Amino acid sequence: MRVTTLLATLFLIGFSSVTSYSQSDVIMTIEDEFVTLEDFEAIFRKNNRDTVTTIESLDEYMELFINFKLKVQAAKSLGMDTVQDFVTELEGYRRQLARPYMTDTDMLDQLIAEAYERKKEEVRASHILIKLDKKATPLDTLAAWETAQKIRTDIIDGADFSELASKISDDPSAKTNGGDLGYFSAFQMVYPFEDAAFKTPVGSLSQPIRTRFGYHVLNITDKRPARGEIRTAHIMVRPADKKNQESVAKAKKKIDDIYTQLQNGADFTEMAQKYSEDASTSKKGGELPWFGTGKMVEEFENTAFALSKDGDYSAPFETDYGWHIAKRLEHKPIATFSEMEKELKNKVSRDARAEKTKTAFVSKLMDEYNFTVVDKTLSKIHKGIDTTISQVQVKDKLLAQVFITVDGKSDNANGYVDFLEERLKKRRGANLENFARKAWDEYSRQYVLNYEDGRLEEKHDAFRLLMNEYRDGILLFELTDEKVWSKAVKDTTGLEEFYAENKDKFLWEERVDATIFTCKSSSISAAVIKSLKRGKAKSEILSKQNAKSELNLQVKEGIYLKEDEDILSKIEWKHGVSESVDLNDQHFVVQINRVIPKEPKRLDEARGLVTAEYQNFLEDQWIDHLRNKYKYRVNKDVLYNLAQ
Repeated sequence: MRVTTLLATLFLIGFSSVTSYSQSDVIMTIEDEFVTLEDFEAIFRKNNRDTVTTIESLDEYMELFINFKLKVQAAKSLGMDTVQDFVTELEGYRRQLARPYMTDTDMLDQLIAEAYERKKEEVRASHILIKLDKKATPLDTLAAWETAQKIRTDIIDGADFSELASKISDDPSAKTNGGDLGYFSAFQMVYPFEDAAFKTPVGSLSQPIRTRFGYHVLNITDKRPARGEIRTAHIMVRPADKKNQESVAKAKKKIDDIYTQLQNGADFTEMAQKYSEDASTSKKGGELPWFGTGKMVEEFENTAFALSKDGDYSAPFETDYGWHIAKRLEHKPIATFSEMEKELKNKVSRDARAEKTKTAFVSKLMDEYNFTVVDKTLSKIHKGIDTTISQVQVKDKLLAQVFITVDGKSDNANGYVDFLEERLKKRRGANLENFARKAWDEYSRQYVLNYEDGRLEEKHDAFRLLMNEYRDGILLFELTDEKVWSKAVKDTTGLEEFYAENKDKFLWEERVDATIFTCKSSSISAAVIKSLKRGKAKSEILSKQNAKSELNLQVKEGIYLKEDEDILSKIEWKHGVSESVDLNDQHFVVQINRVIPKEPKRLDEARGLVTAEYQNFLEDQWIDHLRNKYKYRVNKDVLYNLAQ
């Protein structure tokens, strides 16, 4: 198919009503719809960025544009833009395309920059957790906060943080580690926890911090520059029984013996393959994947990062897994912002941070559109909530009154009541105050977001044009597939008729029916020539020459184009046996059985080419039909205003 029919060359232009613009703004009309100069120029500049705009280039581009818009017009005339599959597919694309427009980009940029700055640092913190269910009532939430606040006061008054964590923290690991979480950086903890850790000075306690796990009190014990990432290899020896002193001593002696051999010049990789008891890495010479802070046990991590240069290896050291010798293979510091920006943006968008961008965006929209609610009506609705029957008991008169105003437009409370009753079906027995507060927050946020979503095309030309691209692209693909691509494949009779009428366009170049002998030496090629001229069969020649080695002579035969084999361009094409030709340290002899002049390819030999040409033929026919069917006009005076 032609490049101009591919989805990759879709135009971004949509049609509008002719009455909305003056004639000087209109560059093209089809039937009663039109394209403005501004919209046409946007896509023309996009697809012709590095070329000088001439009248000739504008005319050429406009012809392609006419063809495109005629096809889209045909799809609309057939009602393809109302088919449910089309509507569903376009809605899916719209949701994806709308995402960048439905967030606070300034806030997003700030959070990305913040995340990068935190990536350059590592914090060590201990914590005490007071567990709290996400669905906790306000009273339970207050009780948990007060407990956390008392713990903080007790520590300030002299209580030992580690001892207190071991006794009362709801984090099970605190019983053995005193609440110590080790070092971490951005994205390694839930965001509220991370935020508190980075904002609290070393040696200080945070205020109680709420996460989805409950309330935390943090003790910040250290901060250091980020270590980056390191790739290492290791040799590990495990004691057969950690509780048996003899077994532990035996493992220690073995690792010391390995270390001694390394110091005497033994190869680390070979030693790991022979002696390491880490089955997952020993065959690879002990190599481990890249890791950074918080990915390995602390003893291993500290030892590895303490190695000063690639190739250095450590003295034996112990972890809970056994004895190790670590070798530094490669180290890389934290990447630059430009290198990490895309990754950070993706992480921020998936992280709890994304809620901050959404909250900030909603707040801006509420200010922009002067979003207001009648508080008395809202209060009466909430008082009418009956959790036992999942209904809201309010008078119809109240529901008919103005409830919400946004951008000067008013709405009643019916939608909110329906929303509440749907939520009630899933939240029987929920705390009423909590339920009402969260429900209104969710509804009001979504209300203003929906309003903004409905105005994206009006507010953002780039979004409108992009939506037009996807809409027209889907329509064009479906109809072109029906009229051209699939039709050319399925219409075997039409394809055969097209081939019969155009077979002279699908020719074989001159070919040769030949046998090619590849010889190991010049003496073998001479013997082959002599045997061929005596009329010996190739099987007899092959058997004789390969009696001592199958590598002496190789033979292949077939029908070849000149470019199929290098040797064929080195000899004269005439019936008979060629001279020996040296090429690429080999010796060739070619027996030409016949020279085949140019001739048409059979349909089965040229089906791909014939199908492509048939598709072009069908498309040309279709375009001619569309140009005759629909009225269209191009305002050349307006078009040529774009010429430089």
